[in-house]
Amino acid sequence: MFSVKSHVKLSPLIKWTSLPTPYNNTIPVTAINNIRDTMSLHSPKEIAQLAIQAGVTKSRASIPTLLILGFMAGAFIATGFLLDLHVINSLPADWGSFGGLLGAAVFPVGLILTVLAGGELLTGNMMTMPVAWFARRISGFAVLRNWFWVTIANFIGSLAIAWFFGHMLGMTEGDYLKKTVAIASAKVHADFLHAFISGIGCNWLVCLAVWLAFASKDVVGKIFGMWFPVMAFVAIGFQHVVANMFIVPAAIFAGQLSWAEYLPNFVAVFLGNGVGGAVFVGLAYFLAFRPSAEAVGTAQ
Repeated sequence: MFSVKSHVKLSPLIKWTSLPTPYNNTIPVTAINNIRDTMSLHSPKEIAQLAIQAGVTKSRASIPTLLILGFMAGAFIATGFLLDLHVINSLPADWGSFGGLLGAAVFPVGLILTVLAGGELLTGNMMTMPVAWFARRISGFAVLRNWFWVTIANFIGSLAIAWFFGHMLGMTEGDYLKKTVAIASAKVHADFLHAFISGIGCNWLVCLAVWLAFASKDVVGKIFGMWFPVMAFVAIGFQHVVANMFIVPAAIFAGQLSWAEYLPNFVAVFLGNGVGGAVFVGLAYFLAFRPSAEAVGTAQ
């Protein structure tokens, strides 16, 4: 035989209100705590706390750290785009949007590598840094400092993949040139407003992918959480400032576009990504959950 108390723990469907007074005041709280401890994900409010703590941690990173991890993240995103390009390049034209979906399905490897292996990605930091600022845990200067150095590092990492893999090895030229130029031209020839709005949509989804990565406590959950929002933005065709740092220079290195054509696109997409991450994810969830300073300090 076993006690009523142990029986309740083993059979949570039994109504605890029918138990004697010493039990019905304590067992529900214990059961709830046990369930929370064994869950493989954080609640949305806990995610907000983790995002703020991530922003605080990033604000303390040294410049060499930001440059190294920023280079890695830029290279990871470029590699994901390169893989996407190679998947869709030889697909039959009559496959239509399904071919684009297949390419979008492999693109998330870039963000997965960035989050799990370690990297500083501008678009993700457009959410984590502002939300820490909204919580008054870091200064506005810390946000701009991080964005400045990470932008430079992401650009260098993306250019390295575009030059060495894309141009020197011919992975964005030769048989792949037509598709490379088509994608890059569509991006740079979008007018400022359309590129800006596209940037908002993109980083809304990318930062939600990062948000879901915070949600999970295990690697598989993080991968699935990131995979689908990133796949969605690529399949839709939204513009990502770091991804563009790869595909547009790849077309430039092939002599098909110019840096002057690229600059307006960079500005528009950068601003759109900033709004998508900082406002539509960071500010929205900060206002919704209002995580306290004490809770943020203990969230790990």
